[in-house]
Amino acid sequence: MNELLKKIPKVDDVLKDEKWGALAAYPPAVAKDALRGVLDDLRSAIKKGTVTEVPEVGAIIGETKKRATGSLAPALRWVINGTGVVIHTNLGRSPLAPSVIDRVAAAAAGYSNLEYNLEAGTRGDRHQHCLSIISRLTGAEGALIVNNNAAAVLLALNTLAEGKEVIIARGELIEIGGSFRIPEVMRKSGAILREVGTTNRTFLGDYEAAIGSNTGLIMKAHTSNYRIKGFVHEAGSDELADLALKANVPFFFDIGSGLLSSLGGGIPDSGEPSITGEMKKGVDVISFSGDKLLGGPQAGVIVGRRDLVDAMKKNPLARALRPDKLTLAALEATLLLYLDRDRAEKEVPILRMLLQDPGILKSRASRVGRALRKEAPGNAAVEVVSLTSEAGGGSFPDVYLPSFGIALQPAAITVEKLEARMRALDVPIIGRIEKDRLLIDMRTIREEEEHELIAGLRAALADGK
Repeated sequence: MNELLKKIPKVDDVLKDEKWGALAAYPPAVAKDALRGVLDDLRSAIKKGTVTEVPEVGAIIGETKKRATGSLAPALRWVINGTGVVIHTNLGRSPLAPSVIDRVAAAAAGYSNLEYNLEAGTRGDRHQHCLSIISRLTGAEGALIVNNNAAAVLLALNTLAEGKEVIIARGELIEIGGSFRIPEVMRKSGAILREVGTTNRTFLGDYEAAIGSNTGLIMKAHTSNYRIKGFVHEAGSDELADLALKANVPFFFDIGSGLLSSLGGGIPDSGEPSITGEMKKGVDVISFSGDKLLGGPQAGVIVGRRDLVDAMKKNPLARALRPDKLTLAALEATLLLYLDRDRAEKEVPILRMLLQDPGILKSRASRVGRALRKEAPGNAAVEVVSLTSEAGGGSFPDVYLPSFGIALQPAAITVEKLEARMRALDVPIIGRIEKDRLLIDMRTIREEEEHELIAGLRAALADGK
């Protein structure tokens, strides 16, 4: 073993040797780290007895190049979403519309009037760029953008109710993905939780009885990722708006999912509140996500009474939570599409996916299925199947959309092996396994991705080994 270990070259000697020149294409530090890793693994293998001779130079170079290439590859990569979950948090939630991407590229390429008033020639306010379009779409007096909805909730609570009680229904003390819990956020904000009612039934009188001299805010949180059904009751936002007005305290509604207005188009009515609808009911402040049902970038949007929004803008937390120019450019461009609802439904990817006709999805699945049977014959059973899709992202939790896709049952490897191969592709394909079949839902696959989908599946199925 010691003799073998002595034959392993030293890193610095390797990099000086001309026969290792193939590594010169990589940054020196990257090549050195990759080579060190290869040689360290080789030493460990020799000590364990799993390697009995030192590989040829070419083999070591090849493995080093592979590792160096991997370390230079972007960690954040394009993947094909075949899960059928439209707003998939783990896969980046909402894809942006082409026109939005163009606006982001323009903002990124040079300088902009991010905080510069072109008319006055003085310092400007970055939030003004979205204010007019948000006001037009929602009817709100004021608007403020932060980096996500959790930040929006934190900022609203801290500004409007620090040191004071926030009255909220016990059944609305929600938790969303990533352990975001209303009670914990409230505690961090400095507000005092005052829960009322029971898990399943809360009445207006429960809120009324809780109002006191230290009440700072009445809050409602949309249970966007679950539904409580059966023997239930909740106070409506219109009732709470009237109560807050009489008690002279603000009413804050964390809607979260960001549905601007009713979708229609075959989407079942699940009671999902819309921003425009809630503003008409007299809610003082609403917060929602930009990258869920709105279909824009990750952002937290706060809309409502001008005086309350202005107070939030003056909070030092607002600077820590503010968005950058790319987020603002993407959000403004997305909102502009909503000025023409028909255009929004055609161009905002999330809306287009949600509203796709199942018949078209079946035709697309058939097209992909035919191509796979032709290009990878015998490697797998390929079947066009009916599926159900979900909105995802804490939106429409009890709505299932009829869809179509393909089911793959590999002939010579397990379905788990096929799924792993698909994740290892240059453009990973993410599907789901059900009943020993790999399912690909066409609802969440763009038409322009079909060629890459077929090529990737063909590669994953190649030889069935």
